[in-house]
Amino acid sequence: MTIEITGQAQWQAWQSGTLPPVEKVSDGVWSIPLPLPDNPLRYVLVYALECRDGVALVDAGWDDEPSWYALNSGLATAGYDIEDVRAVLVTHQHPDHLGLAARVREASGAWVALHRLDARPHDGPRTGEEHGLLLHAHLIEHGAPQDEADPILAALDMTWLEREPRPDVLLEDGEVIRLPGRELTTIWTPGHSPGHSCFYDPAREALFSGDHVLPRITPQVAVHSTTADDPLSQFLVSLERLERLPVDEVLPAHEYRFRGLHRRVRVMARHHAERLAELSALLSTAPGATAWELARTVTWSRPWESFTPVSRRFALGETLAHLRLLEGRREARSVRRTEEPVHWFGVSA
Repeated sequence: MTIEITGQAQWQAWQSGTLPPVEKVSDGVWSIPLPLPDNPLRYVLVYALECRDGVALVDAGWDDEPSWYALNSGLATAGYDIEDVRAVLVTHQHPDHLGLAARVREASGAWVALHRLDARPHDGPRTGEEHGLLLHAHLIEHGAPQDEADPILAALDMTWLEREPRPDVLLEDGEVIRLPGRELTTIWTPGHSPGHSCFYDPAREALFSGDHVLPRITPQVAVHSTTADDPLSQFLVSLERLERLPVDEVLPAHEYRFRGLHRRVRVMARHHAERLAELSALLSTAPGATAWELARTVTWSRPWESFTPVSRRFALGETLAHLRLLEGRREARSVRRTEEPVHWFGVSA
């Protein structure tokens, strides 16, 4: 076994398909699960950190009424009201983490902090319609058939961009967040998102890992329509950084708490090495394949035919992330021709 499960109640809830309880997981730290609609992960673990003048939250949860109710109820269990929230530290800008931040801020006056690379750029798509057009072009460019691309767009809520809260504080790697009676260090861990950050409590050797390190699954690391860099290379470097950190317990945003960060990191890195090797082998046997064709062929935890449209979009993005890393290593090359999808080829040693 690579990890020691410390969140036994969370693990039991995961096994039984239920929501875990609100828990005081250590001195001054509460775990508050918020439901996730239509998502196999089922819940987000928001952490309430007791400070001298109230609480700070790590992540905020999905922006809907069930999550808002669960957050208020969880705070009440811990002995607080929503008005007692002083800060919201967001690990990354995905809507299940940033979603309720604006509503918490409005109710409490709390400040919201996010790494600057996850704050929406002013030159990016500003509306759901603009984002949808970019995504559709991206899907077609990488080989998705029209009759597959359209259901993907139809299944996504493109209005999130227009509701996305703006942070009050833009964090940087290594920045120390000083809360009354508690200090956390920002550790920039890009990959799952450009500005994904973990928050490290050195006094307690506790790591709030967001989606960067989870106990059971590897987070999605993908190339999207607006991705300009190599997210998988960044993710693997981020994993290496965490290996040097003294961590007693990992408090992730999904699933359950655990010990054994260094062993878990090595398992995750090995998973990506195996996926890279599999794609390299496929490029040797199917030169000129599109990323969509390769995504249909690689090994997933369940059959491609069972994937929802949104899952197929995620699978394409993950496949592209591995291909981009191989291209950066000069082990693969992409060929772009006018009015054709991008084709991929292996590179002989």
